[in-house]
Amino acid sequence: MPEQSNDYRVVVFGAGGVGKSSLVLRFVKGTFRDTYIPTIEDTYRQVISCDKSVCTLQITDTTGSHQFPAMQRLSISKGHAFILVFSVTSKQSLEELSAIYKLIVQIKGSVEDIPVMLVGNKCDETQREVDTREAQAVAQEWKCAFMETSAKMNYNVKELFQELLTLETRRNVSLSIDGKRSGKQKRTDRIKGKCALM
Repeated sequence: MPEQSNDYRVVVFGAGGVGKSSLVLRFVKGTFRDTYIPTIEDTYRQVISCDKSVCTLQITDTTGSHQFPAMQRLSISKGHAFILVFSVTSKQSLEELSAIYKLIVQIKGSVEDIPVMLVGNKCDETQREVDTREAQAVAQEWKCAFMETSAKMNYNVKELFQELLTLETRRNVSLSIDGKRSGKQKRTDRIKGKCALM
C-alpha cells in the first residue's frame, strides 16, 4: 500500500481517445478542447480536504497506448484511487480496460479498500456502442462504482471526482476544503454495494 503522505494520488486509465485528458482538464481547469492530442503522461494537482487538514489531489493522466508498461505499473503501485475511462461510443475501449483492471488487482492484491470508478465518457454522443446496463454489469463484476460523464458538456465531471473521494474509507478526503462534507450524504447507499448511475 502506498505510504500515507500529503498527496492523494488518483490515476486515470483508458484507451487512446476516450477522453481521459478532457475529463481531467475539465475538472482541474474548467476547459475543453476539441482536438485530440495523445498523452504520454501528465500530472495535475489540486488542493482538497484530507483528514480535517488540506492535502494535494494529484491526478495522473496516463497514456492510452500500451507502449509504456513500466509507467503503468509504477502509476498503479503509487496510486491511491483509480478512474477507468471508456467511451460509450466504443465497445473495444471498455474491453481494453479489463487488462488494466486485472493489473491493478495483481499489483494491489485486492481492490476491496481501494476506490475504483468505471467511467463511460462521451455520454452526450448519439452513436453508442455500450449500453448503460452493460457497463453497470462490468462495474458490478469488478466491484467498483460506475458513472457516465461528458467532458464536452461538463456533465458529471466534478461529481465523478467527488464520488471517487467518498469511496475512500482509509481516510476522510473531500473536494471541499472548508470543512463541509460535500457529497457524503448518500454514503449508506454506497456501502450496500450498489452501483448508482448519477
